[in-house]
Amino acid sequence: MPTYRSKAVATWLAILVGAFGAHRFYLKGWRDPLGWLYPLPAMMGWVGVQRMRQIGQDDLLSWALIPLLGLAITAAMISAIVYGLTPDERWNEQRNPGLESKSSGAGTVFGVILALFVGASVLMGTVAFSGQKFFEWQALVAATSR
Repeated sequence: MPTYRSKAVATWLAILVGAFGAHRFYLKGWRDPLGWLYPLPAMMGWVGVQRMRQIGQDDLLSWALIPLLGLAITAAMISAIVYGLTPDERWNEQRNPGLESKSSGAGTVFGVILALFVGASVLMGTVAFSGQKFFEWQALVAATSR
């Protein structure tokens, strides 16, 4: 017997632990190959954050790793927005064929709003951080080549 997949649960899983692929595993199971693509960049980015906290802002490896975490979080927020904005009829047709249809409710709407806010903030921060570090690196290369 097929299991009912809630749109609200999928949305909130993407928001809370989506950087590790939890929403994909909820919807498609543990054998989902795309779900397994989420944890590695998120963990590598977290390692970059920890390196920067311990070593400082001059660590070049952390410059490269931190944006991976930002991109993993942004991808999860995009998934949450897509899940939350999918019409209930289409969601149930795709995810719950042959099961009783349920409407999503206000929890999904608040989830989409939060995902939009978090996703936009993280994406802007990632782009700003990456751009700043790139130009600092270019200035360092130019200063050492003189």
